[in-house]
Amino acid sequence: MNRTQTRTQTIEAVRLGGEAVWIDGRPRTLLCASLFYFRLPREQWRARLDQVRASGYTCVDVYLPWNFHETAPGHWDFDGRRDVAAFLDLAREAGLYVIARPGPYICSEWDGGALPAWLGLDPDLRVRQHEPRFLAQVTAWFDQVLPLLAERQYPANGPVIMVQLENELDFFDCEDRTAYVTALRDQALGHGITVPLIACSGQGDLEGATGDVPGVVPACNFYPDDDSPDIEPEVRRYAGLLAERGLPLLITETNRRHRTLRRLLASGASLIAPYLQSSGWNFGYTPSTGNWGEPGNFMSHGYDFGGYVSSTGAARPEYAEGQLLARVVDTLGPRLALATPAVPRVGITADFPTASSLSALDLAEGGQLLAVPHLGKEAGTAVVNGVPVAVAAESCPLMPVDVPLRSWGYDGTLTLASADLVAASEGVLTFASEVPVTVVVDGFGVEIPAPVAGAPERATVEGLILVALAPGDAVRLHGVDRDGTVRLDEPGPARATRPPVAVREVRRRAGTAPEKAAGGHELPPTLESLGVYRGRGTYRATAELTGVDELLLVGAADIVDLTIGGQVRPTIAGFGAAERIDVRAATGPVGIEAVVEIWGHANFDDARLPALRLGALRGLGTLWTVRETADVSALWSVHGHWAGRPAPLRVLGGWSSTRVGVPVTYSREIRSDTACALHLKGVAEPVRVSVDDGEPYTVHTEDPWVLLPAGTHRISVTVPHHPSGGGLRAELLGLDPVTGWRCSTQNDDLLTDFATEPAAGPEVRLPLALEPGEEAWLDVDLPPSHDGLLVRLDGSRIRVTGWAGGECVGRVWVGDRPAFSGGDSNVLWIPAGWSGLTLLVRGAAGPGGAELRTLRLESPS
Repeated sequence: MNRTQTRTQTIEAVRLGGEAVWIDGRPRTLLCASLFYFRLPREQWRARLDQVRASGYTCVDVYLPWNFHETAPGHWDFDGRRDVAAFLDLAREAGLYVIARPGPYICSEWDGGALPAWLGLDPDLRVRQHEPRFLAQVTAWFDQVLPLLAERQYPANGPVIMVQLENELDFFDCEDRTAYVTALRDQALGHGITVPLIACSGQGDLEGATGDVPGVVPACNFYPDDDSPDIEPEVRRYAGLLAERGLPLLITETNRRHRTLRRLLASGASLIAPYLQSSGWNFGYTPSTGNWGEPGNFMSHGYDFGGYVSSTGAARPEYAEGQLLARVVDTLGPRLALATPAVPRVGITADFPTASSLSALDLAEGGQLLAVPHLGKEAGTAVVNGVPVAVAAESCPLMPVDVPLRSWGYDGTLTLASADLVAASEGVLTFASEVPVTVVVDGFGVEIPAPVAGAPERATVEGLILVALAPGDAVRLHGVDRDGTVRLDEPGPARATRPPVAVREVRRRAGTAPEKAAGGHELPPTLESLGVYRGRGTYRATAELTGVDELLLVGAADIVDLTIGGQVRPTIAGFGAAERIDVRAATGPVGIEAVVEIWGHANFDDARLPALRLGALRGLGTLWTVRETADVSALWSVHGHWAGRPAPLRVLGGWSSTRVGVPVTYSREIRSDTACALHLKGVAEPVRVSVDDGEPYTVHTEDPWVLLPAGTHRISVTVPHHPSGGGLRAELLGLDPVTGWRCSTQNDDLLTDFATEPAAGPEVRLPLALEPGEEAWLDVDLPPSHDGLLVRLDGSRIRVTGWAGGECVGRVWVGDRPAFSGGDSNVLWIPAGWSGLTLLVRGAAGPGGAELRTLRLESPS
């Protein structure tokens, strides 16, 4: 089949238009679960895909991380766990559609948002911009991945029904969105992508996400508070904006709770894709650093935000909720898929907290579907068009109102049903509810008692048979006979809960991993410039500290274990913020050693700290000796408000004015014979600083420092006038750099090779105490497990990296640490079949000492 024939077939098979998603000429409502091949062992792909399909969802969305496949510049890997083509083929076999999301940027709390770390080595390359150096790199990635997707488009050879370009570009300061997205679009078309191209907004800016580029359909990501009463009007607004363009509302990411998903459905969504319904793992060095802390955070080995399937593959209660919603979607079929968002045409009141503006769908064949969310904790009553109906706590029943029943074999109208309609056949309607069900047909009503598991309730109204099932029975519904007899599938086997098992033996290796020499350097280089994109490096130098009270460390990331004169200092993990280090106890020439580990590159662009910038590099940064300090808080001239000429002199922040909140500028000259650092103490809100009348830039509370070269400089500080802010002070530090660094590296491949080599060592018993900076390589003998094992670590002031099955599994930090996000941050998961477990345990300095107390093995549940 030639490309022209394929394009014609595909365009006919998948279409976004008429406010609906059309597949094979039929309108569809799609429930879509995130399922990421790169966060699962390959041997579990098929089971996880089958699990999604069994939930009633018909689609998965999947990122394709660029730096997962280009592991070093020009080195491509699409084998083993990286064989995304095999994953897509399995999705098709499982009966699932796929929305493919190849970026180039994906976010996803993944290392660098999937942008390769070495991009930051080119100072002229600007990520996520219409910039030739970046686009040349993107072209290399798209040349690899887009043909793979083009070959697997629906319906010709695969499941791919949409391809997403970029990701939430409206969060990013892109200078020319139209040109950038156009370049991505043109590459996709050039590689034969014929299914719809989409681009999602992260904060509701449709133009900011798409550049309004023709042929790129806007989609929306919504992450509301599940208990907010104001979800519906926001979603309806976007459904209306897209309807004006003749497009459906595609929600490409949202919360995982099905009560919320029902509200989105009733507000007009044709695609609902809750993010990470099927959870997974961040293996090895793939987690990111992000801005979910104060302000930074590290992502954990577990990647789980409470989706309907846990990281280990266990179904949670929301899984059954998904099956129930899918039943409603299937039952209403094209009526729902072609529905348009509206507000209820009947009056509704409730004695429980509910939405501020309820949503309804005008169904294609007449009538409405009302969503009535119960946002409280106790069962309540709603009055719908004058009829009292029971509503379960924390639920959101989808209530049919004035729906013609002719297509279901009954010449009448379903005036009202207070529960989900989960099946409809000739003369029989089946509902699911945990509270009594009120049904009105052609004005004749009946209340069906609340069904209990295994005991359906039945009633008849005007010759129409009504069946009510408990929700647990409804998800197992196989069919309903014409007399109302219910046939249920057998329940699936319960997942066995196994007690914790014991570690059989722990042995400590005698050796340690080798280091690769990385040469001498005047100043500390970045790890990436030494060829380390994942892993760690060691920096060694000697500094003359006679008469030096402190050092200033600037730009260090991610994790720095610093030893000065043989004394191990507390671990530094400040996301690049300047750090003052007391060295008054040291004198003379002193040896300095820094072990710097990459946790992960930033997945989001946050200007508050250097290491949170997208594309920021990792390493020791620059270490300075502080030669002198001076208070420079006085003698600042004031400009702005009513300050006249000559400019009055005040202390920094000392201008008195009634113009509260209005910016005022303070200026003065600063001179230093060496490089220096201006420390703005007391910054409560971001301030604008310019040096020598240059372009102003922002200085933040989290890192209130300005580095200056030697010489005389005119500094201007612009702040909103804030009389209650507590005042600013300015301190000037004279600096000399520590120079003459010798470097060595241990990238992830080197560490993995060492960890997976056979080794012998003496048996050790826990607890294992470690000196600060000491490392222990431990081989752990694990019992066999059909479902895999969770290794729960308990201790103090230790960082642990684990390997199994020839791969780095993940990392755990126990004790004082930055904020962590994701799943359980204190466990390592050893998938079934991944033989052996080797741990690298490193002790850190601090009160109480470093100690690995216990390793507890748990079977996943």
